[in-house]
Amino acid sequence: MKFAVLVFPGSNCDIDCYKAVEDSLSEPVEYVWHTATDLSAYDCILVPGGFSYGDYLRCGAISRFAPVMGEVAKAAEQGKFVLGICNGFQILTEAGLLPGALRRNMSMKFRCHDTVLKVVNNTTPFTVDYAKDEEIVIPIAHGEGNYYCDEETMAGLKANNQIVFTYSDNPNGSVEHIAGICNVQGNVVGMMPHPERAANSLLGSEDGKRMFTSILKTWRDRYDAASIR
Repeated sequence: MKFAVLVFPGSNCDIDCYKAVEDSLSEPVEYVWHTATDLSAYDCILVPGGFSYGDYLRCGAISRFAPVMGEVAKAAEQGKFVLGICNGFQILTEAGLLPGALRRNMSMKFRCHDTVLKVVNNTTPFTVDYAKDEEIVIPIAHGEGNYYCDEETMAGLKANNQIVFTYSDNPNGSVEHIAGICNVQGNVVGMMPHPERAANSLLGSEDGKRMFTSILKTWRDRYDAASIR
């Protein structure tokens, strides 16, 4: 399985994502610059956190126009795995690959600390190694992590089981305590907390590691099923 870690001007969690894949899975992983126009070689695309383009206009508002994002959309349509973390989540919503928007934290302050999440949906390719309703410890680091959507969109998220993670303490004021969501197909996930910063006991938690092992497990299951056919 081959992973791509996108890099935008201002990305600062690209190395963290790269190391999480390398250390947790020992699978091939490469940095891919935002000007890339071909992602066909990759099975999973990670859109990392940071401050792409300095968060000018709105977080992710400029990055969504980068050439690589057209390829991310194609990959998502093909059923490949796409994970947007923090600023990556913001980029995915700006690009229309996930519904809703991320607003300023209710406190109007940057929040950087561990937080407890509940695994609401453990059937996505990113969460199969978790138990439903399991509580995990994953750090956050954001100023605009307040997830918002209208009532109609929220009804759809609930009906389609698209809410993946919720906060126990809701540190940013997100509607329905939402920390992460997926698309209807489940192959695109966006979340504000940083699982790549909780992939090793030296970091204080290994709870994020299972997001990466889940991806590999799901990919192998699909590959084995395809081989049998």
